[in-house]
Amino acid sequence: MKKVLTLFIALLVSTIAFAQQSLWGGGTLVSPEIHENNTVTFRFRAPKAIKVQVTGDFLSNPSVADLKEGPEGVWEYTTPEPLAPELYNYSFIVDGLKMPDPSNIYLIRDVSSLMNVFISGGGRADLYKVNAVPHGTVSRLWYDSPTLGTTRRMTVYTPAGYEKSGKRYPVFYLLHGMGGDEEAWVTLGRATQILDNLIAEGKAKPMIVVMTNGNAALEAAPGESSLGLVPPTTKLPKTMEGSFEAAFPDVVKFIDANYRTVKNKSGRAIAGLSMGGYHSLHISKQYPDLFDYVGLYSAAIWPGKDVESPVYKDMEKKLSVQFAKKPALYWIAIGKTDFLYKANTDYRKLLDDNHYPYTYYETDGGHIWRNWRIYLSEFVPMLFK
Repeated sequence: MKKVLTLFIALLVSTIAFAQQSLWGGGTLVSPEIHENNTVTFRFRAPKAIKVQVTGDFLSNPSVADLKEGPEGVWEYTTPEPLAPELYNYSFIVDGLKMPDPSNIYLIRDVSSLMNVFISGGGRADLYKVNAVPHGTVSRLWYDSPTLGTTRRMTVYTPAGYEKSGKRYPVFYLLHGMGGDEEAWVTLGRATQILDNLIAEGKAKPMIVVMTNGNAALEAAPGESSLGLVPPTTKLPKTMEGSFEAAFPDVVKFIDANYRTVKNKSGRAIAGLSMGGYHSLHISKQYPDLFDYVGLYSAAIWPGKDVESPVYKDMEKKLSVQFAKKPALYWIAIGKTDFLYKANTDYRKLLDDNHYPYTYYETDGGHIWRNWRIYLSEFVPMLFK
């Protein structure tokens, strides 16, 4: 009996100790450690591991680096050069198994992938930080879409002071890419930090930003709808076949009815990345009186050969109507190695051949969030001037 009692007490003590550890934090291993010169050290404790590597977008070629084992089974890798200012993602690979950094609680989901993140500060990357400036409000709310016959969720940013100002604000509709949702621009895109900082610096006008779910068959982001805890995927129905574009006026009507907006073309902008750029292109030409500012970030351009929708018919005719109404800004941006570069080049030729004015912005790199954060920070200051 005494042995049983002793074992019970030992288990109870260990459970309490574990609970306290969970409550007050775990070990003291620092990873990543960002040094003053912007080199970064990654650490992982794995005494029995044979091989530990780190992978992430801070690496180029090769895209994986080996950690070296040190005392007490702590593996370590320090970047040989300082990292340029940016928000970076990374993961560890331990004996062939990819996993997050247990010493870094900051994780972001990109479709079905979880990645740790850190910010190497300075320059443009300071826009991605939460700085000591007035902050806007981020709301998740539901709206009725009569066109789609369902209730759907969106994310809305209102600038600092909106609640008490009594003023009307222009609205920027910001759309995500394939596999994304209404959370993507807030998490991966750092949109709220970029808006807060640009507005506080006087580089952008205070505006409402509406981030919708561009997957017309879904109510909301994975795990946030009546479907339950379904696995995220890029293979979704009703994404680029016209449904979302046809239903977009439902979003505009809801925002105009529930927020203090500037209810005309000069007070509206639309932009998006990849699939969201595709949506922005086709929504803006389908409804040429809705948006005075259009941004295409690494945009898909042409509908699939088997896609049949009134939204995509008579594309050149609709573009002629749109540009005859003289949008204040038509902005196209893409990376030099983006797989959609040729499609964008062909589309720009179509615009050039018809003498339609636009602004073009090109960066290094490909189809990556690093570019899309840059594009957002460049595009926002040009709006509503």
